[in-house]
Amino acid sequence: MILFGNPWLHGLVVGAVLLGVLLGAAAWSIWWERKFSALLQNRYGVNVVGPYGLLQPLADAFKMFQKEDLTPARADKVLYNMAPPMVLFCVLGTLAVVPITSTLAVANLDIGVLFMIALGSMTVIPLWMAGWASNNKYALLGGMRAVAQSIAYEIPLVLSALVPVVLAGSMNITEIANAQAGYRWYLWWPAGPGLLAGVIFLLASLAEANRIPFDVPEAESELIAGVSVEYTGMKFGMFLLTEYLHTIITSIVVATLFMGGWDGPFLPGLHWTLIKTFLVFTLITWIRWSWVRLRSDQLMRLCWKWFLPLSLVALAWAAVWVRFFPGGTP
Repeated sequence: MILFGNPWLHGLVVGAVLLGVLLGAAAWSIWWERKFSALLQNRYGVNVVGPYGLLQPLADAFKMFQKEDLTPARADKVLYNMAPPMVLFCVLGTLAVVPITSTLAVANLDIGVLFMIALGSMTVIPLWMAGWASNNKYALLGGMRAVAQSIAYEIPLVLSALVPVVLAGSMNITEIANAQAGYRWYLWWPAGPGLLAGVIFLLASLAEANRIPFDVPEAESELIAGVSVEYTGMKFGMFLLTEYLHTIITSIVVATLFMGGWDGPFLPGLHWTLIKTFLVFTLITWIRWSWVRLRSDQLMRLCWKWFLPLSLVALAWAAVWVRFFPGGTP
């Protein structure tokens, strides 16, 4: 649905509003993660700046803006300075095709799933640029790990994302969400392939975002901070912001592809999208503060020996279901 008559004006206005909301949500998602982790560990968490520490993200951002912007003397300055905004752009670009409600989306593309996966997978390019251009061995090793991890986990990520595509018969994300109307969410209907694909998609997305337990490219105890080790000020802040933006967008995508998006009783569709996104984000936070980091060999073994064959099983399962039960009912 074009809200302003002109599709270009519609995309510009809706995109600007969603960008502002998402950046604000990313800032306060950091606050929620810190409070939630404190709850898990039986401590207070942030509680000084503002009521319940709600203004802590603003204080952190203000402090980061004040920090000196340094560039290593022997770094490739062009690539070094291009990497942070590029990785932020690649993550934000995926939001263009992710609908918030049945009528609210920047661009309602027929190949929305393909666009989302293609642009999301490009984030590894600026990460490798940052690792190479920093002229630091720890940053270079972090970049190499990020490339290897992205190539591996992109395969089960794509295969699991194709399960709702096969079940709905469309690559349009809005149509995939609408096909789950009436609480026939792919997370449990048809029983089996949707749940398996949803779990793999979520975990593979965490690997793409370098979130614990898949944070091998950033491993502080081994590589200090990985590709961002030489960055200071807001350039470092862009990498941090990208991680949380990627997590929020992943939560929205999981809620849309596998949990019916805006489908739900009593409340308007936007409310259900926000509720489901919040629940998925909290689950991701819970995983981060409950599991330990995998070793590099464990991470690759998990992908090639488990995620890849299971994602193939889920995709084949969905194809058989559609072939023999096109109406969805056995």
